Amino acid sequence: MRALIQRVSTAKVVVDDEVVGQIHKGILALVGVGGGDKLEDATWIAKKLLNLRIFENNDKPWSGSVISSGYSILLVSQFTLHASCRKTKPSFQRAMGGEEAKALFDAVVSQCKEAGVKCETGKFGAMMDVTLTNEGPVTFWIDSKNRDDIPFGASSSSAEIDEE
Repeated sequence: MRALIQRVSTAKVVVDDEVVGQIHKGILALVGVGGGDKLEDATWIAKKLLNLRIFENNDKPWSGSVISSGYSILLVSQFTLHASCRKTKPSFQRAMGGEEAKALFDAVVSQCKEAGVKCETGKFGAMMDVTLTNEGPVTFWIDSKNRDDIPFGASSSSAEIDEE
């Protein structure tokens, strides 16, 4: 499972001229469910979204999370995060489809809500207009299949892993 995370001062999703999800300060996360993803991937993504310290807290940058700061999350399903662009026409064979993908996306939503965070969503499978004001800009890419976030070309023994 992959997520493109953006720190926002405002974000909203519109479907058929109707606002279906909207937040003020917090995180907009575009979430893609890939083939082979399981509930443990959804849990890992939710924990990262809730605890990633990307906000200023008590005048200290990079110290506040969505939870500690009392901010919100807007989750938008985005199967194109698993696209292959090897050829000129993107292939989406790596993306999980249908009800199985929706169930894992919904698991991320449920876990964020269970943590007490205001969590809004787009509409799964719909064409959506997403509007945001990226604050910073601050944007991160996370992938549950690359949890150690090891840089390309580095071995796991030479990469420094910071779980702080």
